[in-house]
Amino acid sequence: MIPDNPDIGHTVGFYFIFLSFVPVNIVTGSTRPGSQNQDSEEVLYDSQLDLQEIVFVIQSQSNSFHMSWAERQRADLLQQTQSLTQTPPPVLLLHSLTDNEGDWSILPLLPYFSSLFGKNSSWLVFLEEETNVKVTKLLQALRKFDRRKEWFLGKPLHDEESTIIHHYAFAENPSIFKYPDFSAAWALSIPLLDRLANKVRDDPLKSDFTIDLKHEVALYIWENGQGPRLTAVPELCTEPEHSPTAQHCATTLRRPAPLCGEPVKKEDIFVAVKTCKKFHSERVPVVKKTWEREASLLEYYSDHTDPSIPTIDLGVPNTERGHCGKTFAILERYISDAVPKTSWLLVVDDDTLISLPRLHMLLSCYDPSEPVCLGERYGYGLGQGGYSYITGGGGMVFSRAAVVRLLASDCKCYSNDAPDDMVLGMCLNALGLPVTHSSLFHQARPEDYSRDFLAHQVPISFHKHWNIDPVAVFNRWLKDESMSTSPHGLNKSTKEEL
Repeated sequence: MIPDNPDIGHTVGFYFIFLSFVPVNIVTGSTRPGSQNQDSEEVLYDSQLDLQEIVFVIQSQSNSFHMSWAERQRADLLQQTQSLTQTPPPVLLLHSLTDNEGDWSILPLLPYFSSLFGKNSSWLVFLEEETNVKVTKLLQALRKFDRRKEWFLGKPLHDEESTIIHHYAFAENPSIFKYPDFSAAWALSIPLLDRLANKVRDDPLKSDFTIDLKHEVALYIWENGQGPRLTAVPELCTEPEHSPTAQHCATTLRRPAPLCGEPVKKEDIFVAVKTCKKFHSERVPVVKKTWEREASLLEYYSDHTDPSIPTIDLGVPNTERGHCGKTFAILERYISDAVPKTSWLLVVDDDTLISLPRLHMLLSCYDPSEPVCLGERYGYGLGQGGYSYITGGGGMVFSRAAVVRLLASDCKCYSNDAPDDMVLGMCLNALGLPVTHSSLFHQARPEDYSRDFLAHQVPISFHKHWNIDPVAVFNRWLKDESMSTSPHGLNKSTKEEL
């Protein structure tokens, strides 16, 4: 759920030692605290930055699949240091640092990082699970920057138009503001980390909603022009790991991503589409023209029974927003004898556009015997002990085990028109069940995301028909031409992208 009010809202070898005697270009920050003159460079001697002065933070998640993938990433980083002579760097898994639900939003953890690493480190480098790092090249890239200054480094993204997911920020010129593509890695110098940590301590975080973390982190650091803007680092890349265009890159994306076995069978996913009478002739036909044919088990839930679709009236009155009563009725129906028993439940809106074959591939990585709640993760009040939730428009995926746990609890809707996704998030938080994020689900339209961000994705879903041709959007972004010919529904290149 996106709020309607735009205002609220991943030991250096001896051959490096000789570099300390060779002049290199070091980009120096401005003497004014909190900003840099990015156009000025001067030749300085290498600062002799050691690998152990870099703290790696993998933006990991507590789901078992993601934990195992993050552990492999940590092992790869440490293996690269085995042949080097310096002390290996700290490599942290974000999900395991504290018990705070909001740790994934990074900002609440800044005082923690500052207290542990502020005295003996120079850089904090954040990685997503799919980020591949060439440690020696990253060290060389960081040595270009004066570690005594405040630096915010990354691969820049920008908006082509003002967007609701960024609260319509910079509406007059959206492309002027740059924010990091987390997949390429991003970094904070320790002087900047320490100042931001003090800011968090002295002025506790107040933002209600966490929607697009990478943009919100950049806004917090920029501080209305008082702090540094993002500095582009060409060595931070999102090219595939073995691409010939990635020879200069310190970071790349792991391709192919882990394929965890055969795709989940369509007969093992029950699809629930939420609709209402006024959209039976407007939105439901789009579902039928695009992705319905890929579903084996699908029901439309409405406030009106229409046998031509057909729809099912769950006895819950339609509401203008929220739909909590309807969603909980769907959960109850899912575990009843009224529908076939499946391992997975997908709940979508009638204006959700989704690729079910790609979802089948993704779900092969998850264990339905675990309480899995998967989709695009948002947060509410994370700086004040709030909770995470799967935003409903992009699609909410639940394992049967998760639905059983939810309904066995005392968690209920406080009203039929309460925001269903947020109420579910509160319930999951109370039960101690993790919300699992996938950036392949999208709450908004393709136009609402940076082109460069979508360029290295094979998306699973988008949401909203506003000001677009939804069938054309589906055909461009979500339709796989080989679905009808490939035995598993996807061609090889799409599987690799997932």
